[in-house]
Amino acid sequence: MKIYTKTGDDGNTGLLGGVKVSKSHLAVETCGTIDELNSVMGVIGSLLDPAADTALIGQLRQIQNDLFDLGSRVAACLSATNRVADFGPHKPDELESLIDQYDADLPALTAFILPSGSTAGCQLHLARSVCRRAERRLVELSQSAVASDFPTERIYLNRLSDLLFVLSRVVNRDAGIAETLWQVTRED
Repeated sequence: MKIYTKTGDDGNTGLLGGVKVSKSHLAVETCGTIDELNSVMGVIGSLLDPAADTALIGQLRQIQNDLFDLGSRVAACLSATNRVADFGPHKPDELESLIDQYDADLPALTAFILPSGSTAGCQLHLARSVCRRAERRLVELSQSAVASDFPTERIYLNRLSDLLFVLSRVVNRDAGIAETLWQVTRED
């Protein structure tokens, strides 16, 4: 199979189910943002030590698979097709369990922290911000003229951004890097 098809050279692309739309369509933008998030997740996995971080790497790979499933559902938002992956209502609960597990060993937050720390920690903060953008795009798509409002998928992205924040703290703690607190600037 060829990588290039030339079918998108006119600025249009096909979604699942064969619907053609402009590459600037909100569904394409949403899929692209989810894909960007998935790519950042891959970078994070590459920065972790496979011997020391086996469980975390496995969890990140599961999230990457979940993001592909979520993306397929978004890509099918303008047609009826049976080619979409399932995305069960238990998915956000799985993320909540991970948040609770990792957060239990962290010190309580008393102030906002700056996105900083180790390379992996910074990439987790970047993933969190991309995840928030994916969530905003999905909300906007849900409010447009599509058949689904993606309730489970929206909750999943909301929980995922929380998990990514917690994981940034865990990775930085494990690297021995202290959190940088936000220093509020006030002009008198």
